[in-house]
Amino acid sequence: MSLNILPATEVIARLHEFDTVIDARSPGEFDEDHLPHAVNWPTLNNEERRDIGTLYKQVNAFEAKKRGAAIAARNIAAHIERAVIDKPKDWQPLAYCWRGGQRSGALALILSQIGFRVTLVEGGYKAFRAAVVQDIPRLVSGLDLRVISGTTGSGKTRLLQALSEQGAQVVDLEALARHRSSVLGAIPGQAQPTQKRFDTLVWQALRALDRTRPVFIESESKKVGNVAVPTALIEAMRQSPCLNLVLPDAERVALLMEDYSFFVSDVESFCARLQVLTEFKGKVLVQGWQEQVRAGNIAPVVQALLTQHYDPTYLQSMQRNFLRFSDAKIIAPQDHSMGAMALLAQKIMEEAW
Repeated sequence: MSLNILPATEVIARLHEFDTVIDARSPGEFDEDHLPHAVNWPTLNNEERRDIGTLYKQVNAFEAKKRGAAIAARNIAAHIERAVIDKPKDWQPLAYCWRGGQRSGALALILSQIGFRVTLVEGGYKAFRAAVVQDIPRLVSGLDLRVISGTTGSGKTRLLQALSEQGAQVVDLEALARHRSSVLGAIPGQAQPTQKRFDTLVWQALRALDRTRPVFIESESKKVGNVAVPTALIEAMRQSPCLNLVLPDAERVALLMEDYSFFVSDVESFCARLQVLTEFKGKVLVQGWQEQVRAGNIAPVVQALLTQHYDPTYLQSMQRNFLRFSDAKIIAPQDHSMGAMALLAQKIMEEAW
């Protein structure tokens, strides 16, 4: 039998050594967050975990453990038949559950009895989560961040994409958060990750960076939709040099009409989002915008949103929170197209801004 137990901090440093990372928790727990590249082999599924928990509370621990053991044994057997039979003898899995206890322990024991070298995470996911939270400030420290700033619709995300395609290091917080970071920023059909999952995704992005090279990142507020940017990262961003991306209003409107095309095809959804602005802009103004949208006059509403809501709010926030925004170098693509952004990205990299 070969069974090894490692603290979460050591597991983090050695993740690349394991052939498979196995999360033995329920699918619901897995969806909330999990270790990088983990696969879900639930010892108990969502319903089974709930039923065993109820039995534990309403009857006693002994009866719950007997029932849980029977279910776990069947599930572990199914996982072995499905995913282990073809594994070679030198396959080395890492397994964990919530606190590194019974669920991953049962799986690891059987795998080790077969003859595999199995490693358990001491303290399970809970310890991993604590290690990630502690590690983010270390990863942020000393990064050469370059903040891409610019009013709504100026093409910050497009520029980040172009920079990435040119080989620059980029951290795209909005992509990780699955949100475009505004009142209208929720993306239809895409749920945001949980806060824990977002933190882990940010941590993964940070640990992949070369600390000797600059890192481009978009100016963001503390929250991107419903998730918060880790404190250490937002504080570092606010002290870093900025590039101020500028586009004429007509180009910004055109860009937003492209990127938010789902509002053009679903005007009632657009109107529902606009309703949120009532407390900021008043009922009369918002109702006027909604009437224009329903009449098909969407571009003028987008223009009004930019000049009357987004621009003043954004500029006030940047001036208040980003210490070096006033010294930002102005950068301007020829238009809002990806081709123009690619040319600008090339210029940025050539001039080492």
